Amino acid sequence: MLTFADREEISRGLAEGLEFREIGLRIGRDPSVVSRDVARHGGRAEYRAGSADAAARAGRERPKELAVDRSPRLRAIVLGLLRRGWSPASIAGRLPVDHAGDQACRVSHEAIYQWIYATPVATLARELIALRTGRTARRGGRRPDPAPRIKEPIYIDDRPAEADGRAVPGHWEGDLIIGKNGKTAVATLVERTSRFLVLVPLTGRDALTVGHAVIAATAGLPEALRQSLTWDCGAEMAAHATVAKGSMPVYFAHPHSPWERGSNENLNRIVREYLPKGVEIPSDPRYLAMVACDINDRPRKIHNWKKPSEIFADLVASDASTA
Repeated sequence: MLTFADREEISRGLAEGLEFREIGLRIGRDPSVVSRDVARHGGRAEYRAGSADAAARAGRERPKELAVDRSPRLRAIVLGLLRRGWSPASIAGRLPVDHAGDQACRVSHEAIYQWIYATPVATLARELIALRTGRTARRGGRRPDPAPRIKEPIYIDDRPAEADGRAVPGHWEGDLIIGKNGKTAVATLVERTSRFLVLVPLTGRDALTVGHAVIAATAGLPEALRQSLTWDCGAEMAAHATVAKGSMPVYFAHPHSPWERGSNENLNRIVREYLPKGVEIPSDPRYLAMVACDINDRPRKIHNWKKPSEIFADLVASDASTA
């Protein structure tokens, strides 16, 4: 830490036209320390020992105001988006898009996390603020449970190679989210290029019910957007031949390899915010469509903070224009 005497010596050295290395030798400091202090406090032309020392002392004062609290407008926006279930990364990434002309509406995702973790839990609950994970402090994550097996699957080794790179749209990933006591469920379909989510209402978990529901949910899509469906090794997709005939070819991730359907696994965690474990899954198509619409309206870092709904709409429009 530089003292006032150090800064007076720096000021005299600058007046003499000395290099940072020479000034550093005078005060017994590394040249980089001198260089940074000069840069922070006006540069060679404007550096003054008194003002530099006062600014440095003010910067060391605690507690510092958190970035989110520096602007009432920024705080209100961040609060509103957190209540809508947006992640700090989504909020930070989307602010320059939706508030391009307002420099006060800029904050990093790390600053939002720090603001949340510095807020008392009771205040978070009162103001309805929560991270998607429900955490109030940093901790390690947990990997999803491995998928069950299915007889005679066609594995993703035989899936078109174009699906791996995500450049070609129309390749989907699917899974089930199970409700209370295993009695209710919903199918989740995620388009790999856009990360667009479709929630498929189910009246049962047997293979025929799931297969017919998936066919019905994808029937309105253009053929170009029905290239393949990758599922885990769950018995609910035992009628994959029926799905392939009525909608698109079905391929299976290898047992105990949920990362082979990474987009679907990630979206399932977000769906669980609306349909948490231990509750019955509704089969109302309107409610599920509302949930999917809300999730698809969240900006994604992978899309440079565009929304899956925007990306998918572009894909559909592109297909229509080439038809």
